Amino acid sequence: MQFFNQNESGLPPEEVQIQELTAQPYPDRRRVFITIGVTPFRERPNLLLVARDDDDNIVGELDIISTMHNDMEFTLHLRTPGDPAGTYSLSAELFYESRNPPQDEKVIGFVVPKEDNS
Repeated sequence: MQFFNQNESGLPPEEVQIQELTAQPYPDRRRVFITIGVTPFRERPNLLLVARDDDDNIVGELDIISTMHNDMEFTLHLRTPGDPAGTYSLSAELFYESRNPPQDEKVIGFVVPKEDNS
């Protein structure tokens, strides 16, 4: 199903960028709700999302291949042993043929709070 003519709407690949990236931990502290928005595009881009802990260890990854949407939502599971409380970074890379270097990249931080035992 095609809602627009890809040749007339959206930007050419070299102009596509990440516009928005957010990360909000779920109450269970093991999952993170992620939103990512990219500029409208003619050709479908690829994205790589990587969550890292304070020690720069990868604790979650998500590959999006040839996305059809420019506004997306995902749930990322944190693979951390023990209590996940702490500071994390989330990087998003947008690319077409090669990630080296990515066409656009955005990095944000987020915090998983300590468990509320009250």
